[in-house]
Amino acid sequence: MGETLVEYERGDDGVSVLTLVAPPANTYSYEMMRQLDAAILEARMDDAVHVLLLRGAGERFFCAGADIGILAAASPRFKYYFCLHANETLCRLEQTPKLVIAAISGHCVGGGLEVALAADLRIARKGAGKIGLPEVNLGVLPGTGGTQRLTRLLGRARAFELMAGGRLFEFERALELGLLNELVEAPDAAAFLTRVRERAREFVPPGRASRAVGLIKRAVVSGAEMAFGEALALERELQQQLFESEDAREGLSANLEKRKPRFKGR
Repeated sequence: MGETLVEYERGDDGVSVLTLVAPPANTYSYEMMRQLDAAILEARMDDAVHVLLLRGAGERFFCAGADIGILAAASPRFKYYFCLHANETLCRLEQTPKLVIAAISGHCVGGGLEVALAADLRIARKGAGKIGLPEVNLGVLPGTGGTQRLTRLLGRARAFELMAGGRLFEFERALELGLLNELVEAPDAAAFLTRVRERAREFVPPGRASRAVGLIKRAVVSGAEMAFGEALALERELQQQLFESEDAREGLSANLEKRKPRFKGR
């Protein structure tokens, strides 16, 4: 059995933690992406998992992107298929109808930010690192979805400025730009993970209808790539699925009975 590069922890609280493990900077290789792909599928197929929490091991890095040493020595053909598989893996993460939170403690740069951009929420530890897409300084572009996801998130002009400039900046600036959803004060990575996990539990049953959260995600992610009329049709189909769910019956009943609903994620 090969080296473990992605640790998968399935919690009994509905939250699964996926940890990138490649000291010192958690750079990713083809082998890491294969393990990440497998972990995403495991969490996707597990009905007891409602939220995926993605993090990097250690204190200093969430992820510094692709392993430059491997890419520098690889053939152009390998580089192409490496990028293709990384794209497929992050699309699988993005298309999984469960909430994904990137817990960013440490630097999040290059392909590491591209990984985080495939998450639904990005929560960072205040003062713990820098963030950005500096690939232009290597003579290349962000090739794991960064040019497309950053543009869709921040708009064309702002995304181009950040990528063409190739600068790294503080998490506080990333929050101002809308690149991060939240900053959390924590003395170290372990305390930060505890805080983010508490936040993740807000999206699991019985307090939250996690299936509705997942289908909201599907409507947003897929609908944004469709014409408006097609996106509305998708929204109606997803709504119909929810109308037929146990959680919708519970939510409507609880509202009429003026009590707090207890959802099951079904």
